Amino acid sequence: MANKLTKRMSTAILNSLSAGVVPRKGAEHIVVGRKAEIDALLHDMDEVIADGGATCRLVVGRYGSGKSFMLQLMRNYAFQRNFVVADADLSPQRRLTGSKDEGLATYRELMKNMAIKTRPDGNAFATILEKWISKVQSKFVRAGIDRNSRRFADAVETGIYDVVDAMEGMVHGFDFATVIHEYWHGHQIGDEDRKAAAMRWLRGEFNTKTEARQALGVRSVIDDQSWYDYIKLMAYFVHEIGYSGLIIFIDEAVNLYRISHAVSRRNNYERLLTVFNDTRQGGVEYLGVMFGATPDMVQDTRRGLFSYDALKTRLEESQFVREGFRDLNSPLIHLDILHQDEIYSLLQKICQIHAFHYKYESNLNHEQLTSFMSEIMNRIGADTLLTPRDIVRDFVTVLNLLHQNPNESFESIMGGVEFTTGKPYSDLDALTNANQIHDEPTSPYASFQI
Repeated sequence: MANKLTKRMSTAILNSLSAGVVPRKGAEHIVVGRKAEIDALLHDMDEVIADGGATCRLVVGRYGSGKSFMLQLMRNYAFQRNFVVADADLSPQRRLTGSKDEGLATYRELMKNMAIKTRPDGNAFATILEKWISKVQSKFVRAGIDRNSRRFADAVETGIYDVVDAMEGMVHGFDFATVIHEYWHGHQIGDEDRKAAAMRWLRGEFNTKTEARQALGVRSVIDDQSWYDYIKLMAYFVHEIGYSGLIIFIDEAVNLYRISHAVSRRNNYERLLTVFNDTRQGGVEYLGVMFGATPDMVQDTRRGLFSYDALKTRLEESQFVREGFRDLNSPLIHLDILHQDEIYSLLQKICQIHAFHYKYESNLNHEQLTSFMSEIMNRIGADTLLTPRDIVRDFVTVLNLLHQNPNESFESIMGGVEFTTGKPYSDLDALTNANQIHDEPTSPYASFQI
């Protein structure tokens, strides 16, 4: 396990899993399988984004398949690699663009959730700025310049300006640089109101240009049309002040697919196309964008991404990609159903975490774990409809019941002998083929009764 398991972390994991949601912390403690997908996304971080490039990926899977888990896992790995991260879930109120500033609402959510390793819970941008200013000051202190001298103040100001002035030639870079200057001036003279005004502007909270000009002397505000340009500026800026880059995670992209108004939906797809083109054509530096999407949202030719030809031609897989072959450099990362041995491993990890959290010795054996899997897998439609979320939520419930009812056995919790309704499993090897879960009927209507 990458990080030591703590009581706070185990609480977050178990509470999240029992509610069917992804834990904000500790995802690395329950990850199983997905090695190829994880390696591909880590390659993006290490070899592309941190090296000055940019990427855009769509993690595609149906509900409960683990796409949100994958995004959260990548968020945690990004912390370990010194990235600044920001995440947001799309909704009817948060989109990529909209007539009621839905795109700006997404930007504000990203800024609220901006985080770094030492401040993983969000609202980290002010901390990032303060750490940068302190780092510049420490540089000149180490150089032997008296902290109280005019020379020191001039040297620090020059160090600040060297970073932000280089951004003035970028789209909206002049105003961005001006606001960073204003934040520095507020820091220098102890003007908290000026610093607060600068942060409000950077978070997209000024509604009018007049208000921004009076407070900071800038003639623009971050709005629904320009917010993505400022994301690109943020990525460049955080790299210049010592981070590896910026990675944003946008989950629940299916909400774009659900937009009923065709023009609004198309406008959002056009904005997604802009992000895709910028990151894939080398027009952005130090930025990664990951979306969580469903297969329907991507492949539906009537209203999904494939209904927009410009996106379809970019996202559609090559004819040479077929069963047994996967192109992990593709923009789409498809999450397949977990293998049975991977699910078994996941249940073992959850057992360990539950036992650690409640301070007892886990005594579920191999036969009991495989019996639980047998019961779950024998549900009607399990081979195509069952997801890791369903399995995990039920298993945590069983562990809770066993812990809360110490006089009961695993078999009694599961319902006695009735839970073994299908083919019994004698060893783990029998779990590697999902087709072995059900006895094949002689007719598709063999079990139908009136």
